[in-house]
Amino acid sequence: MKKYELFTIIKPNLDNDEADKIVAKVEETVKTLGGNVENSERMGRKKLAYEIGGFTDGFMVNQTMTLPQDKVADLKRQLRLNEAIIRVMFTTKEIA
Repeated sequence: MKKYELFTIIKPNLDNDEADKIVAKVEETVKTLGGNVENSERMGRKKLAYEIGGFTDGFMVNQTMTLPQDKVADLKRQLRLNEAIIRVMFTTKEIA
């Protein structure tokens, strides 16, 4: 398994509880795919540098996880299907 970092921006028109449910759903999806979320940092609602999908701010979450390489495409597909998530950055984390 490789280590990955997932940065997501969730729509700001949701309240804090709904945003937390979205984060929990992402964590559940990772576990279903055979991975493990090691760290989940909720950064709160922040102003965006530019407008995304008509929104000027959003809830930002940074997660560190391990996931089998053959399940990465499945996770990315699940993230794209979630309408509450407006932007995703998924990167491989270098192990020092």
